[in-house]
Amino acid sequence: MIGSQVLASLLLAAAPAPAPSPARAELLRGLDAALVHVTDQVAPAVVQLQVTGYGGSDPGMVVLRRAIGSGVIVDPSGYVVTNAHVVAGARRIRVLLAPAGEGRTRPQKREYVARVVGAEPEVDLALLKIDATDLPYVALSDRDVRPGQLVFAIGSPVGLANSVTLGVISSVARTPDPSRPQVFVQTDAPINPGNSGGPLVDTEGRVVGINTSILSKGGGSEGLGFAIPSSVVRVVTDALRKMGHLHHAVLGVSSQEITPGLAAGLGLSQDWGVLVSDVVPGSPAARAGVAGGDLLRAVDGRPVDGMPALNLALYLHPAGSPVALSIQRGKERLELKVVGAESSHPADLLGGPEVTTRNVAPLGVLGVTLDDRVRALLPPLREPAGVVVAARTLAAAELETGLEAGDVIHAVNRTPVASVDELAAALAALRPAGRGVLRVERRGVLVWLELDLDQGT
Repeated sequence: MIGSQVLASLLLAAAPAPAPSPARAELLRGLDAALVHVTDQVAPAVVQLQVTGYGGSDPGMVVLRRAIGSGVIVDPSGYVVTNAHVVAGARRIRVLLAPAGEGRTRPQKREYVARVVGAEPEVDLALLKIDATDLPYVALSDRDVRPGQLVFAIGSPVGLANSVTLGVISSVARTPDPSRPQVFVQTDAPINPGNSGGPLVDTEGRVVGINTSILSKGGGSEGLGFAIPSSVVRVVTDALRKMGHLHHAVLGVSSQEITPGLAAGLGLSQDWGVLVSDVVPGSPAARAGVAGGDLLRAVDGRPVDGMPALNLALYLHPAGSPVALSIQRGKERLELKVVGAESSHPADLLGGPEVTTRNVAPLGVLGVTLDDRVRALLPPLREPAGVVVAARTLAAAELETGLEAGDVIHAVNRTPVASVDELAAALAALRPAGRGVLRVERRGVLVWLELDLDQGT
């Protein structure tokens, strides 16, 4: 009996499948043509990034590394969006345009050297610029995505340029790392190492996100990919293009997710949402009347049902305008306006009339001598003397020093430098070999950067 059942199953499996009806076949052909059309429309604007730069090794040490990532052209004048982690510590960034395909115009030039306009590691976004015009590009979507929506991921997984995968939006507000409560779009479109910085695209050919990470036990795609929403990408890249960095409104508020235990112990009206856990005395929030124990209902009119929603609302807040907070305090509903203080950034030194920037030509940067006035504008530093990198010059892309705006140079080899003049003298002493090491403080961490002033371009 069992043998006959197995035989019947094998016969059924071997039988030819019934041909689809003409109407169904036409529907499938239409879907197939539509997907190909979107791919042909978007793929020319997706680029491969070949990055040579410094990466972490042992604590306090960096090593030269080579990596491949993806990016997408968002402006025909040569602006490329990618992940900050793709270009972190980059000495040289090569941008490879997509090769000509069927129905595509062959680009006059396929390879460019890019410079970093600005990067925001906290959001994992960077904006690059290449010296080209009339490039193919795609627009950032201004529409909300929904679970179940079809999307494409295009990029260079493991170096395979212009690979296209198809999937759906799994979630529109996911926070895979609770220690970094940032909101991501989750997708099951296969994403692998090398896809980072490439676009997640809807069926209208608009970028709905920038692919940034995966959750995987084996290192490959397991259907858990995450992209930075296009709404956040637009705000961050606009700021990077205008100022080279993102300004943060400092409110002086700490908050946390409400749990059933917190709600029961504090007698809250709901066991979900966001609670103000602390307000810094004298901060903008304190002056506006925000108090510990307040329940946050909305920010700038956007409902806040958890930390991801709160962080998204703060990222989308227009710079320079008051933050509108809707809070619940007991049975009382309050509408407060908080005029946040703007966080400082080393690039802001360029606009300060009391600060003089000087071109450090061998390094391709604009430097500022650390003195009492400059130290007052910056976060606390590990060492009191040095030269602040206020910005990179146009030559920085060719010089490949690995320096970033915000770095503080404390020494050349083991010679401390306390001014731009001392830095220039120490660099001149490296000749004729032109090789040495910079002692650099970057975001509170001291590292060594290898230097070669005589490198070829």
